Amino acid sequence: MNIQLIRHATIKLQFNGQTILVDPMFSSKSTLAPVANAANECKNPLVDLPITVEELLGEIHGIIITHSHRDHLDDRAIELLPKDLPVFCQPEDEEKLISLAFKDVRSVEHETEWKGIQLIRTGGQHGTGELGKLMGPVSGFVLQSEDEPVVYVAGDTIWCSEVEEAISNYSPEVIVLNGGEAQYLTGDPITMGVNDIEKVHRASPSSKIVVVHMESWNHCLLTRRDLRQYIETNQLSYIFVPDDGMILNF
Repeated sequence: MNIQLIRHATIKLQFNGQTILVDPMFSSKSTLAPVANAANECKNPLVDLPITVEELLGEIHGIIITHSHRDHLDDRAIELLPKDLPVFCQPEDEEKLISLAFKDVRSVEHETEWKGIQLIRTGGQHGTGELGKLMGPVSGFVLQSEDEPVVYVAGDTIWCSEVEEAISNYSPEVIVLNGGEAQYLTGDPITMGVNDIEKVHRASPSSKIVVVHMESWNHCLLTRRDLRQYIETNQLSYIFVPDDGMILNF
């Protein structure tokens, strides 16, 4: 099994002989408007893809959409993704994906089986208080297969009871976290920062944690450098902070 960070939350999983694309966002650098009410007005994405879209789509068997915000499913991905591939999503996004001409949308209420893989949907909190409610529902997915490590893709969430429950219930060997500590000028962060990431590590100290969702969207302010420094200073183990395009084998 391996994980390739493409950019931001877009990752490619090689799992049980299948290639799965998670949260595809294909826009070129600086072609999208910045997130409003943030600390800067840089256009998104902040960087280009590390590979071409043609390379990225060369061998994809399925797609997972944790939620349909534009940094997880953008117009360019909607245009270029093959519409006949199975797309696994949370129930709240089913109608939207069907309306976008995807022909094989598979809404996951609790869990489903595909190609010898169990896909289990988990919950999350995309922020706190009223802001968290305004951000809408988000999901993560646990992937299980007989001959593979258990993988938990947490999605856009902070540390919360839903994440703690997913770790407790499924004992993931690999956890993918959306870092970046995304935030607005007011309110608490809406994705994981250093403290959240450390809490995940403390809850599952033997899990290998892969932190993505960094340095590519204008309101994600936690840098790889700062996170790596925090990991080193606090002597945290098994936490990986890949650069765009990097492949990690497990």
